[in-house]
Amino acid sequence: MSEPTEPSGYDPAFLGADAPPPVSTAVEPVVLPSTHFTIAMHPTRRLALWTAVNIDGARLVEVERSGDDWYLDPRLPVDAQAGPELYSRNDIDRGHLVRRRDPGWGGRAVAERANRETFAYTNAAPQAAAFNQSERLWLGLEDYVLGAADVADAKLSVFTGPVLADDDEEYRGVRVPRRFWKIAAWASAERGGLAATAYLLDQSPQLDDLGDETVIVVDEPRLGPYRTFQVAVSEIERATGLGFGSLAGADRYVGVQGVVPSRQELTSTDDITI
Repeated sequence: MSEPTEPSGYDPAFLGADAPPPVSTAVEPVVLPSTHFTIAMHPTRRLALWTAVNIDGARLVEVERSGDDWYLDPRLPVDAQAGPELYSRNDIDRGHLVRRRDPGWGGRAVAERANRETFAYTNAAPQAAAFNQSERLWLGLEDYVLGAADVADAKLSVFTGPVLADDDEEYRGVRVPRRFWKIAAWASAERGGLAATAYLLDQSPQLDDLGDETVIVVDEPRLGPYRTFQVAVSEIERATGLGFGSLAGADRYVGVQGVVPSRQELTSTDDITI
């Protein structure tokens, strides 16, 4: 079978049940398809509105990271994306929204291309360095869901993005988001053939005085200061203004009677409701 020559982007039918990408009624994003994932850029914030990736855990290919390979996405004007000037001489990291390993599956050439495409600045978001560099729960949620959920054929679709609030503080011409969200979806025999869980991460305790060119980061923080929560998909919809269609009805965090529990702060994977 020949390998694809053009990026195909996120596939809503990848799980065998329809898992549509987010829909925004407030703005019209610029949609950028890549290999096994798609980035939707906010038209004015210079950051992604959302990302969506298909993960085939049974076909992942290990691709070595070869240093600092970030590049400006040639599909957008330079001033439409937050580039290297945002991340220089401070404690803000370029955090992958789509993790570099997640779309890296299939043939080696395809996996290497997908890995490389995750280093476009359109896939970056400003994150406190200690958060981005730590091996904490947030960065391993996809791995946990793949291993703990009843994931058919080890396939997962993951949606990630920042909460772009109107009162985010501006820093070097970019309003830096304080919170990030993630939704994982997989095939299930229940609820229309789909299951999903949603998470919210608050990094605001690690950001301070951005306008004064100062970023305060807590060194080696425990999970608690990042205030990581499992929440209902509907809460992500309210926070972002995005619509997730069938994913809200497939939410494993919501009881079978439609009862939405309060958000659950996560201190370990034992706290996650799958």
